[in-house]
Amino acid sequence: MKRRLFALLCLLLAAGFMALGVWQLERRVWKLDLIARVESRIHAPPRPLTDLTVFSDADAYTRVRLTGTFQNDRETLVQALTERGAGWWVVTPLRTPGGTVLVNRGFVPAQFRDPTTRPAPGRTVEVVGLLRASEPGGGFLRRNDPTSNRWYSRDVAAIARARGLEQAAPFFVDAEAGSGYPIGGLTVVAFRNAHLAYALTWFGLAALSLAGAAIVWRSGVGRRGEPARAV
Repeated sequence: MKRRLFALLCLLLAAGFMALGVWQLERRVWKLDLIARVESRIHAPPRPLTDLTVFSDADAYTRVRLTGTFQNDRETLVQALTERGAGWWVVTPLRTPGGTVLVNRGFVPAQFRDPTTRPAPGRTVEVVGLLRASEPGGGFLRRNDPTSNRWYSRDVAAIARARGLEQAAPFFVDAEAGSGYPIGGLTVVAFRNAHLAYALTWFGLAALSLAGAAIVWRSGVGRRGEPARAV
């Protein structure tokens, strides 16, 4: 009876592992489709950004164009670690006819942290960049501290409150590369896609469970077929 229960448990585990493997394959299809859609947005011609009130996952990494005036006296420096080293993102409010949009103008190293060490943008500018979702809270093990003006993530709502911005869009824009500092165009678009490896792992565990059930079952059959011993 114990062998039968153990064999049944192995079969149930195999069924569960198979279901998890199939689920990971479905996730892989979804992830590949997501990557393809994001790639198409990144390389599409920029479209005018008119509605500043709505943002969804389907809008992320959309290439947009907007015109307005930078409010340089309200810029925020957010700590950053990029391919160019450690430094800060320069996040500046852009006042447009439809409202205010936070623009990540790009990266600056320590020597260009002070606004006086880099040229100020023109009064009226055109920005081309990618729509990005807000990053609430802060960075890894470090929370944003608006009171001390320490920022570890581009938290749109918190930055807007700290800078007294009204009617700020619920997203920010990563500006494309220009000339000089800040250095734009450093957006990293990478999606982890290990679903195939996960699926193979689950299918492997299912195979081991089936093998265990077969071994236990054959062991029981073999013992039942042995001749009785005289006492």
